[in-house]
Parts: sequence; C-alpha cells; structure tokens
Amino acid sequence: MRRSEFWLAALTAAAAMLCAGAASAQTGDAAKGADVYDDRCSGCHVIGAAGQGPNLAGVVGRKAGAVASFPYTAALKGAGLTWTPANLDRWLAGPQKVVPGTAMVAVVPDAAERRELIAYLAGLK
Repeated sequence: MRRSEFWLAALTAAAAMLCAGAASAQTGDAAKGADVYDDRCSGCHVIGAAGQGPNLAGVVGRKAGAVASFPYTAALKGAGLTWTPANLDRWLAGPQKVVPGTAMVAVVPDAAERRELIAYLAGLK
C-alpha cells in the first residue's frame, strides 16, 4: 500500500468513527423516552387514541394537524410542518415559539429528554 493510500484509508476510518459517534449522540434511548412520555405527555396524550391532545402513534413523519378526528387549532393546521425529529425537537422545546396560537403549552426543556422522547415516539406505529 502506498503512503497516500494508507493516509486516505486512515482518514476515511476516522471520519466514519466520528460520524457514527455523532449519530449515536443524536439518537435517544427509546426506553428512557417511554419514561419521559409517562412523566410529561401522558396526562394529555393517549397512544392509539385521542385524549386532550392528539394520538401520538405514528407522529414521526406525519404532517402537523393531520389526524382527521382531532380538533387542532387553526394555527397548527396551517403551520405546514411535518413532524421530523428536528421539528419535534424544536416543538418540544417551545411549541408556542414554533407555532404561535397552538393549544400546546407544555415543554420539555432538557435536550437529552427530548432526544429520548423522540426516539420513543419514532417507534410508535
């Protein structure tokens, strides 16, 4: 192996390890997320049915305000959001900042708890 090929292989391996570490740092623990859900969300949201808040099963990837059986605010219906992990993270940090006029006022201020909660929600179908 030539010297330049060696360094290219070494740099490629280092970049792969860094990317894997960054991805795992951004992925939450779904089991811990279930606890966050129980503590912070279950008072309003029911999995598999509407409660005071909409059903959260299948929320990741769904358009905001799209569950036909739930009476969303006009603000959320017209927000044009899709619940990607990034949008859910922003939303959970401050729903009124993301969509002024929404009915949701609860926040999850801790970034690690938000990651865990989003990991849990992503597993709900």
